[in-house]
Amino acid sequence: MATSISSPAGHEPSPALSEAPANPQPELMELKHRLHRRLLEWINLERLAEIDAPRVRNEVRSAVSALVAEEDPGLAEDLRERVIDEVLNEVFGLGPLEPLMADPTVSDILVTTPDLVHVERRGKLEKTPVRFKDNAHLQRIIQKIVGQAGRRIDESSPMVDCRLPDGSRVNAVIAPVAVRGPLLSIRRFSREKITSHDLVNKGSLSQKMMDFLAACVRARLNILVAGGTGSGKTTLLNVLSSFAGADERIVTIEDTAELQLQQEHVAAMETRPPNLEGDGAIRQRQLLINSLRMRPDRIIVGEVRGDEVLDMLQAMNTGHDGSLATIHANSCDHAVSRLELMVNLANSNISVASVRKQIAAAIHLYVQMSRLSDGTRRITQIAESAGMHGGEIDLRDVFVFENLGVSPEGIVTGRFQSAGEKPLVWERLQRSQASLSESVFEPEGD
Repeated sequence: MATSISSPAGHEPSPALSEAPANPQPELMELKHRLHRRLLEWINLERLAEIDAPRVRNEVRSAVSALVAEEDPGLAEDLRERVIDEVLNEVFGLGPLEPLMADPTVSDILVTTPDLVHVERRGKLEKTPVRFKDNAHLQRIIQKIVGQAGRRIDESSPMVDCRLPDGSRVNAVIAPVAVRGPLLSIRRFSREKITSHDLVNKGSLSQKMMDFLAACVRARLNILVAGGTGSGKTTLLNVLSSFAGADERIVTIEDTAELQLQQEHVAAMETRPPNLEGDGAIRQRQLLINSLRMRPDRIIVGEVRGDEVLDMLQAMNTGHDGSLATIHANSCDHAVSRLELMVNLANSNISVASVRKQIAAAIHLYVQMSRLSDGTRRITQIAESAGMHGGEIDLRDVFVFENLGVSPEGIVTGRFQSAGEKPLVWERLQRSQASLSESVFEPEGD
């Protein structure tokens, strides 16, 4: 590639877009794609995207500006700058998605069709004006995204789950699985680390609940965080992990790396999908077994979803206290049922009684995260394992969120309430010298 970029000649300008109707979006989109095609014929854009040095970007901007002048010399200045920026986004970024990726208020980007792009802000879905030219344009952006992650997507492997360099989680599906065209979902994560104070200030839990959970982590209780998709499980897991000792060795195991632990001594591992031949997959269970050979003080499993649950429970029961994990469940009781089911799927030879005894002994605390109807995320239940009664695992509430209804503005009202008595783990908290007052468990007044 040459060290300088100069504009090619010999192309007739198109009719002025400045004379287009009041809504110039289709015409601007067509101009943008003509410019992109000309750049493709002219320079190696893939090589440029790899370099992305400020000098190269400035040279490409100058070249695109010259091309715009050729294609449409009468284009208004503001529209001209808009087209140039969008072409640069196509070359160096993620095309139409680039403004959404730069918006710190966006937590999810959901592309259903080239003309239908939604985002989630503060727990609510919003339709955006972002558009792709067609399915081919959308698929090209998807190819670019998965390429950055060192993955590929095609008809033989039409589904990809990966992450971007900034930690955003990406799921893409194309034909023949996606019937109406490519589908793209991007789960974004805040670059600023959420603290315990942030969660309390946002109303996700009370200060008493936060103090209790912090003491439980410091006392090395095994904690399972339950909740639905997008309920805030990973965010809470990050916050809880911050209370682990700075001198502890923590091993994390995830399908897609999302955790942002604040300690220095963190050994992070991530699963690997199979290759195109269906070989080479590395699953969470393999990583969990391997982690036991890595002298961990704590093991954190980003999400328990399969046969690795058996090894996790065994690890918790054999000296690896203080471990943390998340699970998809709608309540603490449902989390127990999900664990039972996954253990049975992992090893059908274990009796139900043995499974329940393992679960009851391994997990000390269950924390339920919920996304409410107004989009807010709150801890709706903290329950402790109270052992076995009548062959069933007995859970005992420590804190709950009392839902008092919905205001005319659609805001969920309620309060966090203690069960009114010291939990069974209180003696363990005292032995660990956790600085926690008994007043934390006193019920709030009416």
